Amino acid sequence: MVDDRDKQDKRDKENFIFPHTSYRGEFTPENLMFNANLQEFAQKVSYICNLETNGKVPPQVAYKQIKDLWQDLKQSIKNLGLNEKK
Repeated sequence: MVDDRDKQDKRDKENFIFPHTSYRGEFTPENLMFNANLQEFAQKVSYICNLETNGKVPPQVAYKQIKDLWQDLKQSIKNLGLNEKK
């Protein structure tokens, strides 16, 4: 009984920290994957900004981390073929 409660508490905590929302755009596997990548990018940028704001990370390090994440996001859109003109 306690074990089930612990599992539910962990799920609740994870859902709070990493909320999930339904994708409402035009559905293609590529769009869905990019949306997941975009949400991950936004979450990580938020963490970095909060760490920088609280003095835990220097501004230059935060900038470099966000720049690297941006490059990863750009690469994901390229890999998914979403940057091609239609």
